[in-house]
Amino acid sequence: MQFRSPWPCRLFLFDLDGTLIDSRIDIANSVSLALARMSLQDVARSQVVEFVGDGARKLIQRVLREAIGGEATPEQVRRGVELFVEEYQRHSLDTTSLYPGVRETLDSFSWAHFAVVTNKTERLSRQILEGLGVSSRFCAILGGDSTPHLKPHPASLREAMRRCKVEPNETVMVGDSPVDIDAGHAAGVITCGISEGFCGRTALEASGCDLILEHFSELPAHFCPPS
Repeated sequence: MQFRSPWPCRLFLFDLDGTLIDSRIDIANSVSLALARMSLQDVARSQVVEFVGDGARKLIQRVLREAIGGEATPEQVRRGVELFVEEYQRHSLDTTSLYPGVRETLDSFSWAHFAVVTNKTERLSRQILEGLGVSSRFCAILGGDSTPHLKPHPASLREAMRRCKVEPNETVMVGDSPVDIDAGHAAGVITCGISEGFCGRTALEASGCDLILEHFSELPAHFCPPS
């Protein structure tokens, strides 16, 4: 499909961290608490943010590699993931908020369906979206443990489309990282990158997404209901 604006669609698939929500501080603080409980040195917040997007296990593998200065053992990774999840469940809503304009933008798409497809666990995703008062907006909330595969595999995107009863040619994947864009390509949907998220414009340009916007609130100008 060759993108043209405005693109007719019925379903928006949204990544969570860096797209709908700014969760950088809570993730980084939870990592710091987990490292402290393992008696390891802290890792800079900016580095932690760079490691987000591929699920908790890969996040902790990367953090431990930085903290230790080498590869962590399987037991260290297992323990690190366990502690991080414990801390993040407690602190996932300390400072996390919707990006500016998200709530209003969702309201403006009265004709569309929405789903969340994230590599964060489904339980944590629901906890955060419920805490922010928007969980009811989504016809599906799929986490990294909702299907056998994490993004960039398209399994969660395909499952969301199945649940929402919408075909790929009327679906848009919106995310902030190449992982999201690669998943969208694999699922055969239009892809839209949000550059104010965690990864930035350069990474999105390299991923070959169909459309790059700076802010989430710009979405309504580029999509319309099917005729």
